[in-house]
Amino acid sequence: MLLNTLRPRQLPHRRSSGARRDGEWRRMKIAMGVGSVAAVMSAGALCLVLVLTWLMIRRLQSAQRRSVGEAARAREWAETQAAQLRAELDRREERLTEELGRLRAREAELAGRAAELDQLRAEVRELEAEQRRVLERAAGLTAGQARAELVRLAEAEARHEAAVAVREIERRAKSEGDQRAREIIAGSIQRLAAEQTADTVVSAFRLPSEDLKGRIIGREGRNIRAFEAVTGVNLIVDDTPELVQLSCFDPVRRETARLTLEALVADGRIHPARIEELHDRSRAEVERLCVRAGEDALLATQVGEMRPELVRLLGTLRFRTSYGQNVLGHLVESAHIAGMMAAELGVDAELVRRAALLHDIGKALSHEVAGSHAAVGAEFARRHGESAEVVHAIEAHHGEVEPRTVEAVLTQAADACSGGRPGARRESVESYVRRLERLEEIAGAHDGVAKVFAMQAGREVRVMVQPELVDDLGAQVIAREVAKQVAEELTYPGQIRITVVRESRATEFAR
Repeated sequence: MLLNTLRPRQLPHRRSSGARRDGEWRRMKIAMGVGSVAAVMSAGALCLVLVLTWLMIRRLQSAQRRSVGEAARAREWAETQAAQLRAELDRREERLTEELGRLRAREAELAGRAAELDQLRAEVRELEAEQRRVLERAAGLTAGQARAELVRLAEAEARHEAAVAVREIERRAKSEGDQRAREIIAGSIQRLAAEQTADTVVSAFRLPSEDLKGRIIGREGRNIRAFEAVTGVNLIVDDTPELVQLSCFDPVRRETARLTLEALVADGRIHPARIEELHDRSRAEVERLCVRAGEDALLATQVGEMRPELVRLLGTLRFRTSYGQNVLGHLVESAHIAGMMAAELGVDAELVRRAALLHDIGKALSHEVAGSHAAVGAEFARRHGESAEVVHAIEAHHGEVEPRTVEAVLTQAADACSGGRPGARRESVESYVRRLERLEEIAGAHDGVAKVFAMQAGREVRVMVQPELVDDLGAQVIAREVAKQVAEELTYPGQIRITVVRESRATEFAR
């Protein structure tokens, strides 16, 4: 191919024969030169390959000799290590054999001692049985009877120690806490001067003249019938000169009727249509008065913003009473007392005042919703955005729910202080007598009670017990049980003190 490439191209024109031979000779010399160069290059490459092969063979032989030497050294090291390990294992085997011998000797010794202990236990059991038989013969009691007697004595001793510990704890708690509590409560009450009012279910309305009675009654009594139907209040017209009475258990409805009657008398036109018109106007006026009373209560107690529904419902308590005490006035008074106690204790005073102001809010709803006023009021406050602390204080202020926060406890204390202090509330003679009788029945139902006296208008009960039947610890148990039963069964303002008196007298005659 190289000769073909070096061959010159045929010219299109004809050359002479001499020139053609010269060209062929040149081409032959060129071809021979190229062939000799290729031959020389092939011989050099072959020599290079042979040299490289020889070098690789020498290197492989050297590596083989090194590997053989290293393998021999490794085999010698492994044999040395194996010999050392065999020697160490032989030494350890000898030590373990010696230790095993010692352990077997110790095991045999322990087995002998265990046999001796078993024999001693058997002898001890025989001695105990003999001793028990001797004691039973001497005491006249079996082992079960003696054990029961010991248990009874231990139980009596434990009960005595527990009662002594309880008495000591109560004495210490009272000595440390009574003085501080007395200062806080007394100071809070003394700093407050609240006006007390006693309302009934009948409101009296004085007329300008006696002639208005006939106009109020109307022809064949149609005006008075229309008035009672519209207002829901009974209108009593008797022989008392220039005076009529409005009777209704709902104070808000009674106040609305009073304003309606006052507007009718001032207007002079008394007929059914006019009664309905003025009643609607009076109802709006009472609604406005309720809102105004609620806002005044918020300002008086320094309580922040409140939902309009709560403010309106709080204001309706202005027309309600509990045991003769105005409910709204009681709430304001409780809020002041609770706030002052909270300030003394370092608690959030505003939160406590808010809880005390709303604790009886359910009394405005108790006739509309089933349930106690504490539960109803707590649910109403929860629905209208009050905090969990306020809701819990409302539902726990009568003990229906166990108080878990300081705010709830202070609300309870403020409620008791406001309702239980002398002159704050009144009750009917019948309920008062029934409460005293039930107090005496509860205290007299316990064993060992000789006499029971209800004192200080039912605020203290003196229980006289028989000293030969009731000891000091039993007297303390009776006082605690009577107090618990009274708290569960009776409803009363404030607190009732239970005092159990045990008196021992020794009388001798000198002749």
